[in-house]
Amino acid sequence: MAKPVSLFALPPGVDFPAELVAGLLEQMAGKPPEAMARVTLIVNTQRMRRRVVECLQGYGARLLPRILLVTEAATLANLPLPQPISPLRRRLVLSVLLDSLLATGTTHFPRAALYELADSLAGLMEEMQGEGITPGRIAALDVANHSAHWARTQAFLGIVSEALAGDAPDAEAILRQVVAGLPDSWAAVPPPGPVILAGSTGSRGTTALLMQAIAQLPQGAIVLPGYDFDLPPEVWDGMDDVLSAEDHPQFRFRRLMDLLGCGPLDVQPWTTTPAPDPQRNKLISLSLRPAPTTHQWLAEGPHLPDLVDATEGLTLLEAPSPRSEAVAIALVLRKAAEDGTRAALISPDRNLTRRVTAALDRWGIRPDDSAGRPLALSAPGRLMRQVAALFGQKLTSDALLALLKHPLAFTGAGRGPHLILTRELELHIRRNGPAFPTADSLRHWATLSGLSQAEDWAGIVADTLCGHEMLGRQSLSDYVALHLRLTERLAAGFDTSGSSALWQKAAGEEAQTALAELQQEASAAGDMTPMDYAGIFLGVLQRHEVRETESVHPGIMIWGTLESRVQGADLVILGGLNDGTWPAQPPPDPWLNRAMRKEAGLLLPERRIGLSAHDYQQAVAAPQVVLSRSKRSSEAETVASRWLNRLVNLMAGLPTRRGPEALAEMRKRGDTWLQLAQAFDAPPRVDATLRPSPRPPVAARPRKLSVTEIKTLIRDPYAIYARHVLKLKPLDPLRPEADPRLRGVVLHEILEIFLRQGGGPRETLLSIADAVLADRVAWPLARTIWRSRIAKAADAFLTFSASTGGQPVLLEEKGAVQVPGLDFTLTGKPDRIDRLADGRLLLIDYKTGDPPSPAQQEHFDKQLLLLAAMAEGGGFKGLGPEEVARVVYVGLKAQLKLSDITLEPGQVATGWAEFGKLMTSYARPTQGYTARRALEKTTDASDYDHLSRYGEWEMTDTPTPESLT
Repeated sequence: MAKPVSLFALPPGVDFPAELVAGLLEQMAGKPPEAMARVTLIVNTQRMRRRVVECLQGYGARLLPRILLVTEAATLANLPLPQPISPLRRRLVLSVLLDSLLATGTTHFPRAALYELADSLAGLMEEMQGEGITPGRIAALDVANHSAHWARTQAFLGIVSEALAGDAPDAEAILRQVVAGLPDSWAAVPPPGPVILAGSTGSRGTTALLMQAIAQLPQGAIVLPGYDFDLPPEVWDGMDDVLSAEDHPQFRFRRLMDLLGCGPLDVQPWTTTPAPDPQRNKLISLSLRPAPTTHQWLAEGPHLPDLVDATEGLTLLEAPSPRSEAVAIALVLRKAAEDGTRAALISPDRNLTRRVTAALDRWGIRPDDSAGRPLALSAPGRLMRQVAALFGQKLTSDALLALLKHPLAFTGAGRGPHLILTRELELHIRRNGPAFPTADSLRHWATLSGLSQAEDWAGIVADTLCGHEMLGRQSLSDYVALHLRLTERLAAGFDTSGSSALWQKAAGEEAQTALAELQQEASAAGDMTPMDYAGIFLGVLQRHEVRETESVHPGIMIWGTLESRVQGADLVILGGLNDGTWPAQPPPDPWLNRAMRKEAGLLLPERRIGLSAHDYQQAVAAPQVVLSRSKRSSEAETVASRWLNRLVNLMAGLPTRRGPEALAEMRKRGDTWLQLAQAFDAPPRVDATLRPSPRPPVAARPRKLSVTEIKTLIRDPYAIYARHVLKLKPLDPLRPEADPRLRGVVLHEILEIFLRQGGGPRETLLSIADAVLADRVAWPLARTIWRSRIAKAADAFLTFSASTGGQPVLLEEKGAVQVPGLDFTLTGKPDRIDRLADGRLLLIDYKTGDPPSPAQQEHFDKQLLLLAAMAEGGGFKGLGPEEVARVVYVGLKAQLKLSDITLEPGQVATGWAEFGKLMTSYARPTQGYTARRALEKTTDASDYDHLSRYGEWEMTDTPTPESLT
């Protein structure tokens, strides 16, 4: 006669490890102490193993059972086991095969995803081994009705299986092989004591196989977590269709019972401890019924208990933004810390948990985060990723400075001088470039700087960070060796012994472990490009996490959904309850579509949803629960999680059980926290500033301006005040671009060189353009475009230059003239001055855009008129006071746009007199420098808008003078 199945369970909401231990002690009561040592307890996570040990120790000194993880079940057979292949080595081997596939050009897989593809393929192979699916079964799939892509992947999977046939097996294959042989092994040599598997749902094939083997033992037992004792038999009976029921939280238990040959009535409570709120569990159970049976809401809903009482421990927090959700959750956790309540945030959204951690840091609360921190985001991980990004790429100024400013750079001796030299180099690069630093440019700057240790420092930086753009295909071993050498050299800095902080602390130790693993397995990979290496290295880092050893708050936790299955807390916050987050969208499978998976007998995407639903059902049954979501993401409105939607809809449709009132109370409790979060984030009230018009002392006002700055003085006097009185100059961008300003500088330089050489034909102009573009413009695309524009405008310019009626006598040379009666000097540098046949002068100004209109020239753009006044006043060396006949603005395009103005007698003198009045007004103490006085458009930006706090006032506001002393 077959042994009755020893299938036990605990309801959702109980502290599973604590109740597991309590039930185990009850089972062992009255037995000698050594009997506990003969018990084998199998759990599914390391964290649960630690928690079980803690709970056992809480009952006093005693012998402990043998506690194994499910992944360690192979040791139960007491057989010699083959050494499994390293997971990383498997992925590197697969990357070689994928490299060959991508080289054929028959797939649409992106090359940048080489390691991700290898990782997903390795995951598929592990899943096949865990579920007992052979490669032959995949090869036998009928793909005639599928697209050609799936036929190609099927063929490739066959090639992969043949290529890997001689390799060492994966750990998953060894585990399944051992587990399959356990019944025979135990029949020959029975275990010395009870064998109990606890905390698993049996969703993976190997785990379910292990459960079957344990269930056949005379002293075997299985303890299920979060079992719904409220589910009616007819609902269990209806879960026979995978497609319609697999997303239900209890589906895996129905499948397990089928495998064990038992039913729901055979499942016994492990302990008599009830759920924290049995009435709420009934509500949640009904709300999660499979989609085809939601009509049961109408029949069973009216029989639910009073919902106001059942949801007394539930809070619904619907935040308007992710930021407010994180702050509200942080405030809930802060209150729990103050009250001494054990609280946990459960969420699969790592962005949300990081925001909450940052918010808690304000009060010095560091939560115990079960996930740790990704190694790729740690200081050593970021430094190594930045170094890897240098391979095969030209070094940019921002990439250089990001590396030099990294907290681990130059952490040997001489960190202080390094920071000083980095600052000076940044200022130089901002002002003078180059856009793409080289070893020669760094050494040249160091030589000219005259700073202490600059040349030694520049040598280290140049040898470490420069010259890697030409790296081509090479072996992974060579890349790793080079990467390690460069990173350690950068971290050591001036320290010739090589010591640094790179490998220190938990993050450094984990990074060293990851790099050692990559070095050990590098021989399995073939040659690769720098981009391939960067992708593989990032993938390796993402397999590791850093758990800091610094102190954490003992009662505030952050759990992932896996960890939450085996933990207990008095207050649980379910964060990120939006569709697409919880449950998450199934990851894309590039190898098998859904129909192929179902036919092959592999796990369907709905399995993940069902497991997430089970996590939700367990967590929502805690004593106190906060259901939290954000109504908007950073991009668009969100949709509430399907489970939350079901709960809200069910409650709203049960007025006889006071469902709408209960729902309103839940939202009211959530709104209280949102109001606190809003108040907490509200900035202190600051009165908006008035439109400024500062009046500095006359002695502090500028005594020299250029003709181009006069336009600024007219349109935005505040900018002149900020630059010349406050001495504030905007920094140039860290990464220079091929912008209109640079285009104008380059064009002026080309024309100046061309005219200084005496002009010439079109070919001469274009050869000069090629030389200047090669020297001044670092971007090939910009050089090509600008050269094309110059070529289109060349003929028109040559025609204009030959028809001016004069000869150039001054090119790009500075001049200055004193304003009579004022301590003020006007400076200027005309692009070109020609002497006409009658001895008078012609002033020419080149524009890369359109010339200013006559109205703009009359009121604002007085550059050429003032230059004419300077020329007539003898302000340019080599030219005496001479009359100016004409001024010309030249818009250099394929069709020249000319603004040719013949000056009337007295026009220059009139313009000069108006300029004198303008400067006289600014020599009076009562004249203020008004912000944005007459900008052409309200959308025009000023370099000093932030200083004047534009936006708090409008351009229609009356300026507010302020006398400064």
